[in-house]
This record gives sequence, C-alpha cells and structure tokens, in this order.
Amino acid sequence: MTVESVRAFLSSHAPDIEILESSGSTATVELAAIGHGVQPAQIAKTLSLRIKDRTLLIVASGTARLNNRKIKDVLGGKPRMLTADEVVSATGHPVGGVCPFGLATPLPVYCDVSLKAFDEVVPAAGSTHSALRISPARMAELVEAEWVDVCD
Repeated sequence: MTVESVRAFLSSHAPDIEILESSGSTATVELAAIGHGVQPAQIAKTLSLRIKDRTLLIVASGTARLNNRKIKDVLGGKPRMLTADEVVSATGHPVGGVCPFGLATPLPVYCDVSLKAFDEVVPAAGSTHSALRISPARMAELVEAEWVDVCD
C-alpha cells in the first residue's frame, strides 16, 4: 500500500494533484510543517480511532486536539487510538504517513472543522516522506468525508 496506493487513488480521482516526496522524514506535525514550509496548524493530521466496534479516521488541523466529550456526543462513543499495527492493518499506511487516500480497507472519514481555517492543507500521502497540498473542501469531497466539530 503506502504511497503507491495513494498515487493510484489520485490518478483515478484527482490526477492534477502531485505527491511531494522529501528526503527527510515528515512523520510528525512539526517535521512536516518545516519540510513543507507551512505553519503546524496547516498540516492535516489523520487520526485512526476505534469507537465501540467501528474503526474510523478523523482528519484535523495539526495543532487541534481531540475533545473526547465532543467525539462522544458527535460519534456516539469514547474514542480509542489504534495501535501502530492496527493502523497499518486498517489503512495500509504507517504511522506518520496515514492519510484518507488509498486506504487498504474502506473506512468512514471525518474532517474536523479546524481545517476550514485554511485555503490549503498538507496531509501525508501514505509514507513518512510524502505529502500533498489540497484545499480542505476538495480533500473532504474526494474521500466522501463528513464535516464534524470534535476538536479544541
């Protein structure tokens, strides 16, 4: 999977979007922000969660923090972060490279409203050395995400 599955997804859904590959790791919000010349809040981090028996992804601003009360109210349960092995199994992407594109298994994707503060965000692209630039609205549309308010 990894960056190749993202490349395949983009080639069929958004061929105009280019994957940016870097020699240095962009596995954390801070490293990604430095590597792509943006503020940390513009990094679109993808969080892999389990709520009750559902596995799902939440894409949020790099500086936003999950609010468990909001998540419980909006998504119906207490969230649990997946382990690194569970993340790879569910998404096909390693921790630090998780994105909502080219997933190993279909998962519900939710975009937090924290992303709407930006014209362009930078999510990972399936590896710890790849990313892309995209408007939050287009990203949500491409992955059929639902907009939610689950972060502070």
